[in-house]
Amino acid sequence: MTFDKVKEILIEELGLEDEINLTDSLKDDLDADSLDLAEVVINLEEAFEIEIPEEDYPKFKTVKDIVDFIDSKLK
Repeated sequence: MTFDKVKEILIEELGLEDEINLTDSLKDDLDADSLDLAEVVINLEEAFEIEIPEEDYPKFKTVKDIVDFIDSKLK
């Protein structure tokens, strides 16, 4: 469920097709830069009602990193 919502936000924010996988690199596969990531994080915070500290942004290398981080916050 978390992956589906993250995928939806990435598609919307980055203007991507529906083909997003957990192993996709945000930078290399999805062409997301730091500004894109900031926008994605804002939407993730709103969607999941969590806070994501800015110092955690560099941890997000792949889609799975985001999903795992959110899952850990929701527990």
